[in-house]
Amino acid sequence: MTSAAPDTDPQDLKGSWGFPTQMIFGPGRIRNLGRACKGLGMTRPLLVTDPGLAALPMVREAIAANEAEGLPTGLFSAVKPNPVGQNVDEGVAAYRDGSHDGVIAFGGGSALDCGKAVALMAGQSRPLWDFEDKGDNWKRVDPEGVAPIVAVPTTAGTGSETGRASVILDEATHIKKIIFHPKMMPGTVVSDPELTVGLPPHVTAATGMDALAHCLEAYCAPGYHPMAEGIAVEGIRLVKDWLPTAVKDGGNLAARAHMLAAASMGSTAFQKGLGAIHSLSHPIGALYDTHHGLTNAVVMPYVLAFNRPAIEDKMARLAAWLGLPSPSFAAVQDWVLALRAEVGIPERLEGIGVGGERVEEIAAMAAEDPTAPTNPIPAGPAEMRAMFEAALEGRLG
Repeated sequence: MTSAAPDTDPQDLKGSWGFPTQMIFGPGRIRNLGRACKGLGMTRPLLVTDPGLAALPMVREAIAANEAEGLPTGLFSAVKPNPVGQNVDEGVAAYRDGSHDGVIAFGGGSALDCGKAVALMAGQSRPLWDFEDKGDNWKRVDPEGVAPIVAVPTTAGTGSETGRASVILDEATHIKKIIFHPKMMPGTVVSDPELTVGLPPHVTAATGMDALAHCLEAYCAPGYHPMAEGIAVEGIRLVKDWLPTAVKDGGNLAARAHMLAAASMGSTAFQKGLGAIHSLSHPIGALYDTHHGLTNAVVMPYVLAFNRPAIEDKMARLAAWLGLPSPSFAAVQDWVLALRAEVGIPERLEGIGVGGERVEEIAAMAAEDPTAPTNPIPAGPAEMRAMFEAALEGRLG
């Protein structure tokens, strides 16, 4: 009798890793949450999540388990799908009012980003926007005021659990801003694929394509960072092999585990840089309140087509590594298009409720986005407009 292949038996997909932070990975590892909190010195953590998750058993059970281990745990769940500055401010008020000494960021990208920002701001005197990721703004942070963070991802997309930043919407300017500090990297991550089993297919698809966008853009970004590129390539392979299965069979724990790993790999890799997929997605999400991963998925092939002159050789290598026929840029583009169709991603921006009435505003905002400088081809407002219009029209030529 032969055993299951190592990549298909969920019980083999467990590990305790020290990169890029302490990671406790595998089915059932949520049972280590209390130990993870204590390991970072927490005695009274605040769990930050979104309203939907707050009503589910997984959150109630996590809080009850902490209580049983002598860790009274507060709950803050006023987090929007695209978190705003007010969410962070209210979270900080809850943190201080409850005399908490650490944050459990629990959920998808929105809850993780908000939780990390609450931890950052817990001991700061400056306003949140003073720490936007521009120049050396991060040096304004009082590092002693940053609360310890345990991250518990429940979607396989943003990879915010292994990132040093949060994306928060400034409602006054309608601009998504990246808030950054090295201590925003969670001290411990508890990655349990069982927590992602309940995701519906369309959310699984959108978040999985977000992980792909992170890996693809990190791989394509200019500059020398072979470690990040290697992580990105393996992340892309995991998405290729496992996202369709995760969408079709949400109970497949091996697919869920591999996608959870791919998401963490994407955010680890994109310290090398991102590009116009994100530059466009950020203002579209800010102005139309679209799902970030879904927006990335829609604009992805149009940005790849624009960048083709600079990434042709890289795409050929990637196609060979992925085992695609006739390795070339076209092979990767065709695979991306086929994957989008297979998991139900709209072909054009119209499919997510985005029109052309704010094209000039979006193009200008995209050109100023912090992710724009690492696009493989320099892209100002005119180039951003061209990519946006191509995504409106479904034009790849």
